[in-house]
Amino acid sequence: MADRGFDLEDRLEALEEDDLKRALSPVDRVAERGYFAEPSGGELPVLDSEEALVFASNNYLGLTDDQRVQDAARQTAATVGTGAGASRLVTGDTMVHRDLERLLAEVKGTDRALAFSSGYAANVGTITALEPDVVFSDELNHASIVDGCRLAGTETVVYDHCDAANLRSKLEERAERVRGDDGDPDAESWLIVTDSVFSMDGTVAPLAEICDAADAFGAWVMVDEAHATGLYANGGGVVQAEGLEDRVQIQLGTLSKALASQGGYVAGSAELIECLCNDARSFVFSTGLAPPAAAAASEALHVARHGGARERLWENVAHLRDGLESMGFDVWGDSQILPVVVGDRTDAIALADGIRERGVVVPAIRPPSVPAGTSRLRVVPMATHDRDDIIACLEAFRAAGEEVGLL
Repeated sequence: MADRGFDLEDRLEALEEDDLKRALSPVDRVAERGYFAEPSGGELPVLDSEEALVFASNNYLGLTDDQRVQDAARQTAATVGTGAGASRLVTGDTMVHRDLERLLAEVKGTDRALAFSSGYAANVGTITALEPDVVFSDELNHASIVDGCRLAGTETVVYDHCDAANLRSKLEERAERVRGDDGDPDAESWLIVTDSVFSMDGTVAPLAEICDAADAFGAWVMVDEAHATGLYANGGGVVQAEGLEDRVQIQLGTLSKALASQGGYVAGSAELIECLCNDARSFVFSTGLAPPAAAAASEALHVARHGGARERLWENVAHLRDGLESMGFDVWGDSQILPVVVGDRTDAIALADGIRERGVVVPAIRPPSVPAGTSRLRVVPMATHDRDDIIACLEAFRAAGEEVGLL
């Protein structure tokens, strides 16, 4: 009988040959430094004897090991439970969830917010629930946005990265096409979707210009603030920094990055949240976010709003960017994410390996995750890195760069 299964060995060999095979490398804790283990497959991992500095995490404010955040999670586990136990539409809705959503809505300047089990689920659930006729999507949007469009079966028009003029031309082309078919463009539902901060390029979307284009054509705007929530004005994102709350109909984000927890959220009008509660399959058919995760996110949001972590982060970003650029490295982006673009994938891997040998963890990102010829190291400081940590990172870059022949 023919084997109708899958040739997994060939797949793995192809990944290995193309330098694309990745492996799990456990760490003892999530913080600005830690002990890592070599990839061990299914075997018990063994931690290194030397501690390494981490400049590769989305734990931007360093709150995963903040005592206040940990205490909030511990207390909730003890009093409410470790898991929600069911979909929130059954018995998995708790006061802890409601408190988190109240705080998120307050920060985001919306009527209500809704917590999902992940940011991925929030994007997929929202797009499929809305079922827009057309989605206009930035070419570098996150995979969860791309997959949401696919699952919704919607027509997707891709516009050039962070190019509001190109977006406007795509909107005009669509309107003209519908008119040419003797249709009414106003009868279609249009949704413009963009990340606010892009995770691999560190770029920031021109949200005001995107809103201008949306207003001109009556489209709705949906902004994924995954890499911005907690880092900007009053603990909000780029939408809050630019005062666009009244012009962005749908705000999303994650709780798993700056807010040091797990899960995602959508914020918007009361009507939007009610529709998502009923129609977003990734919400309806998922067990609710674990109460300790909701409590940790609430406390992290409070710390982000009222503490000094945001200021420390941006100071570290400026110090690191200045140091890298002064050495001659090409640093992209306008955010806390600092892509050091090398170009050649082999050089990027060699540079990352050289930096790792000097006790600093910074990943090499290469195609297909990024376009050919733009292989890079994705450098991300945390608020909890001190001045000596930043200097150590810069010194590792200098020594490894000279060794590889990039400086």
